[in-house]
Amino acid sequence: MIFKQYENGSCDIEFSKEEIQILNKKGKLHLSEEFLKNFTNTLVKICMDFNFKDEINQKLTTVNDKIEGK
Repeated sequence: MIFKQYENGSCDIEFSKEEIQILNKKGKLHLSEEFLKNFTNTLVKICMDFNFKDEINQKLTTVNDKIEGK
């Protein structure tokens, strides 16, 4: 998978054809210990690089918030 982060802070996660086939067949991706470490590091980097806009920075997130992807 490839993470493409944009100047506005949003990010696309692009899956390879093989990853899409695995998702279609198994309904999940298994993340090995090493892959999960790299995945987590990438997500933290995206968070650190994110340019918070005032309207986004002031929003609170709770465990009950529904997260919807586009």
